[in-house]
Amino acid sequence: MKSKTIIVDYGSGNLRSIANMLYYAGEDFTISSKETDIKSASRIIFPGQGHFKQAMENLEKKNLVETIKNSIKSGKPFLGICLGLQILFEKSEEAPGQSGLAVIKGEVKKFKDIKVPQIGWNQINTTNNNTYLKNEYYYFVNSYYVEPENKNIISSTTNYSIDFCSSIQYENLIAVQFHPEKSSQAGIDFFKLWIDKT
Repeated sequence: MKSKTIIVDYGSGNLRSIANMLYYAGEDFTISSKETDIKSASRIIFPGQGHFKQAMENLEKKNLVETIKNSIKSGKPFLGICLGLQILFEKSEEAPGQSGLAVIKGEVKKFKDIKVPQIGWNQINTTNNNTYLKNEYYYFVNSYYVEPENKNIISSTTNYSIDFCSSIQYENLIAVQFHPEKSSQAGIDFFKLWIDKT
């Protein structure tokens, strides 16, 4: 049976909150780390919490690196959340020497000269390259931020000492630094719109 949405369980994600949010959004979903389930899903949610290196090592152990990359390349709708945004990039200051998925050119940098992690509600400011987000407050927990080489893929920015990229949108891929699954009504609205449009 083909699953509509799969939440990828690779040992580094906030699965329960995302599952609850999808339930409230009225979406059928599966939680799995199986290659076959990921390949057969209609859309993919890639959550993230924790360390860049550990997340990549977990993906490698589960033989999911190429599966994830090929799913994105195939045009399947893909949503990355928090660390799930960061590992799409080539490298991170959190784990020098560790390669990311390198789906997006650019790197992950650490906030300088300000308390980290940023924890709490902060507003995003959407760009013209945005389909799914509103200029609302979302919940953040992050010490790092992404810096894409191609600035045209940025779909929102947020200020925390500096204006940083808080989400990207490119073709079938959208990824956010904040946690929509912890962002109350704004998060529900985001999930519903993404599901409706994909």
